[in-house]
Amino acid sequence: MTYPQPYGQPQYGPPPQGIALSTQYFALSWLFATVKPKVFLNGYEIAVWGWGRIVVPLAPGRYHLHVYTPYFFPSRVGPADYTFDVYPGHLVELEYRTPLWTFSSGSLGPPPQRYRGMVPIAVFFAVLFLVVVVAMVVLQVRA
Repeated sequence: MTYPQPYGQPQYGPPPQGIALSTQYFALSWLFATVKPKVFLNGYEIAVWGWGRIVVPLAPGRYHLHVYTPYFFPSRVGPADYTFDVYPGHLVELEYRTPLWTFSSGSLGPPPQRYRGMVPIAVFFAVLFLVVVVAMVVLQVRA
């Protein structure tokens, strides 16, 4: 059995057959750096060292990938599922991105993926801005 090469190490010979999964979080969500994503292939957990790219050799066939990020609240951030086929001699490139809003689902599939949860974040900050403006007007009227 061939084991995945550590991130950043050169690989010699033909490219491996299987998947190459890149995991990412948004830079301003720096608390995600304290945890590592959980990756499950056909229901079995794959050991992940942290954020970045991993290569998993697989035999040809159909596979189901499930990824989420363990967190404080909620306990599972950005769950995402993807079903894919591995063909002989091919490496399937996949990308997982955590959401911007912790209650949204994550993005998983062929790169490039986008960060989900932009609408709830925009609504949250718009409501927050509106509350601050109304509070300032009310305080100004009372003065």
